[in-house]
Amino acid sequence: MSDREDAKAALLAKLKSAPAKKTSDKGPPKPSAVEGFKENSNFLRGEIAQELVDGKDFFGKGSIQLLKHHGTYQQDNRDDRAGGDGKSGKSFSFMVRTALPGGKLNSAQLLAELDLCEEVGNGTLRITTRQGLQLHGVVKDDLKKTIRRINEVQLTTLAACGDVKRNVMSTPAPYKLDPVHRELQALAEKIAAHLTPRTPAYHEIWLTDQTTDERTLVAGGKPEDIEPIYGKTYLPRKFKIGIGLPGDNHVDMYSQDLGLMAICEDFQIVGYNVLVGGGFGVTPSAKKTYPAVAQPLAHVSPAQVIDVSTAVMKVQRDFGNRSDRKVARLKYTIANMGLDAFRVKVEEYFGTKLEPPRPIEVFGHDDGMGWHEQGDGLWFYGLNVENGRIKDEGDFRLKSALREICTTIAPEIRLTAHQSIIFADVDQADIPRLEEILKRHGVPLSCEISNARRWSMACPALPTCGLAVTESERVLPGIISHLEQELDLLGLGDEVFTLRMTGCPNGCARPYNSDIGLVGKTAGKYTIFLGGRVFGDRLNTLYKDLVPAEEVVTSLIDVFKYFKADRKPGESFGDFCHRKGVEDLLARADAQ
Repeated sequence: MSDREDAKAALLAKLKSAPAKKTSDKGPPKPSAVEGFKENSNFLRGEIAQELVDGKDFFGKGSIQLLKHHGTYQQDNRDDRAGGDGKSGKSFSFMVRTALPGGKLNSAQLLAELDLCEEVGNGTLRITTRQGLQLHGVVKDDLKKTIRRINEVQLTTLAACGDVKRNVMSTPAPYKLDPVHRELQALAEKIAAHLTPRTPAYHEIWLTDQTTDERTLVAGGKPEDIEPIYGKTYLPRKFKIGIGLPGDNHVDMYSQDLGLMAICEDFQIVGYNVLVGGGFGVTPSAKKTYPAVAQPLAHVSPAQVIDVSTAVMKVQRDFGNRSDRKVARLKYTIANMGLDAFRVKVEEYFGTKLEPPRPIEVFGHDDGMGWHEQGDGLWFYGLNVENGRIKDEGDFRLKSALREICTTIAPEIRLTAHQSIIFADVDQADIPRLEEILKRHGVPLSCEISNARRWSMACPALPTCGLAVTESERVLPGIISHLEQELDLLGLGDEVFTLRMTGCPNGCARPYNSDIGLVGKTAGKYTIFLGGRVFGDRLNTLYKDLVPAEEVVTSLIDVFKYFKADRKPGESFGDFCHRKGVEDLLARADAQ
């Protein structure tokens, strides 16, 4: 037996023999309230069906948590609260999220979502940072109709949220004759199907015509028969998966609980580097929380990738923290176990040893914007959608433009991880027609968008997100406009850098690995992070804290001036900030 095998055997023996950790003499820590809701939910049923028809405009605490697994969040629109003081008379509505593996859907499906945003939502549709779609402003009485209508066009909201695998991301560029891109999209769909919860509760509650009294809300059988992967309490926390390439880390593989980096030879996928433990959620009041980029775990063959992915998720299921949700993500499980011990446990669940990861790093990011040949005689066009918000507002009528494009040209649709949209399968003769529709509706073409705007994104934040402490989506366009002007004056308007903004530290827009991260800290003030990069494989560093919104651009321009004066040839803004370090950057800014 080799030294490596001896070490693994010792680690495995230690894991099997180690007693359960105790936080006090009273025994193991008590599971969180959410664990209790799941435990007693009869596989995600709970009281949802009864509360749907109870005449109230909101759900109880248990149902609120269970509803997430069905694809919806209960929210309170703070702009619409009664009394105008922002503290009373809550205005309840629901965000409904559709899971789209690899961001793929067709024109008819997008039209159906556009119909719903007008009929039951707030008139807008939003592309998410995970290649999904969100409806906002749905009231409780319309919730069942909304979810049923989404399913009628062969889409689903199941597992778009909750303590399960979330929407499986994949590089969206639709190069139709490239076997690599075809295989990545197919893998996203296979993993999504394999890891989707199998409880009948979703179908019973949302897709039947039976009344609550007529419905039999009892599953029967053993937990492993109903949910062979999840069991009756599902996962300790959400679990995110992204599939990409060394030359295209568009899905931010290093931000995922599980990243799958395809390794190619002669235009064929020969295996995947498995990356584990990424995650950006942070609670400022809890120093035990932190952002993390994923670490390489192993290299697996294409035939092994789904089973290894399942094994990773099962280890998290069984060893993740179920008493403290702040530290329940996979990154904390790995930190507590150690990566080597975690690998041993994954091998145990998988059934055999894993090969070490290949020494390959990311070197590219393709957002797919503009016109590209697909390889099959057709074209695709990537359209920048600022912060993912599809709306008609004044002379800007993106929603109407999409309706006309989907009705008359009917392209295949791909959504990107930067909240934008790709129209695929476009005949060359339709290229002028598609551009004309956009221009006629006041929608800028991608070539007319600055790099600063193209590579930026924001979370929704206020008024509907319950975690938001300040603005994000509604203020970032103005910040970008100011930044564009200043960069043009410096001659840096063509620089490519990622800028991501969130209204709280939970990191939904992935601010912690971007060149510039703006994270809401309190009302109207932000923490500025610098030194990540477009490739997404490195965390950035806190540069300034509690910066008022009106001072953000000034603070950034001080650094850009230094960048212009002292950069190395070809050096990116993020690499420059990383090389110089925060102390140097602050000293130079203070000296200006």
